[in-house]
Amino acid sequence: MIFSKTRMLAGLALAVAATSTPVFAQNVAVVNGTAIPSARADALIATVPQQGQADPEQLRKAVRDELINREVLMQEAIREGVINDPVVKQQMVMASQAVAIRALLEQYLKTHQPSDAELKAEYDQVTQQMGGKEYHLHHILVDNEQQATDLIAKLKAGENFEDLAKQFSKDPGSAKNGGDLDWSNPNAYVPAFSQAATQLKPGQITDTPVHTQFGWHIIRLDGVRSQPLPPFDSVKAQLIQQSQKGQVEQYEAKLRGQAKIQ
Repeated sequence: MIFSKTRMLAGLALAVAATSTPVFAQNVAVVNGTAIPSARADALIATVPQQGQADPEQLRKAVRDELINREVLMQEAIREGVINDPVVKQQMVMASQAVAIRALLEQYLKTHQPSDAELKAEYDQVTQQMGGKEYHLHHILVDNEQQATDLIAKLKAGENFEDLAKQFSKDPGSAKNGGDLDWSNPNAYVPAFSQAATQLKPGQITDTPVHTQFGWHIIRLDGVRSQPLPPFDSVKAQLIQQSQKGQVEQYEAKLRGQAKIQ
């Protein structure tokens, strides 16, 4: 089967060193009069990493066998009229588009690499937004203000926060843990929640319910600590990816803006 041969080829290519890549003649083979150019073999080998050592002759044979199998099957697909099926035609068009688009964007990004200064500025902005502190919070989320007010009264009367959270909180992520939100930067929460939490002192509970788009919250602050910031070098790769994503989005928007769309 073509899939088992593909796996065998991938396994061999993973073990071949770049210095031992086999050299093919002008054509790898000729199948029913159709030549399979050596450039196709080179392209197939280039799709997988090359490392370690392997027998170049064995790899050459595996590549040749795989390409012959593909050509035989493609010729049969043509003979059977499979490629004339409308669905298949559209899939072939989309596959061709995907290859061309990937090549275009790779070419674009080669000439639009972010500088270290730009990455450092983005790093400084992100770390500044993080604020340098983490808050350990518990909360209870309910659907209406009256219920939240009643729960605050129960807490002031001495009832256990965790027990009430497990019983009444609508937050599926924290209710089972007694409303524990663990340590987090307050900027991770919606503004109203963050503002209320950062005004509390350790051990304090909000006197009145806090309203957000999720419902009504009762918040308890358990502690505050300095937030260790990751060094620039450890997040540089992520910053590059984020920058490139933005570059691609801007490029697409520019091309779309220049296009005549009806």
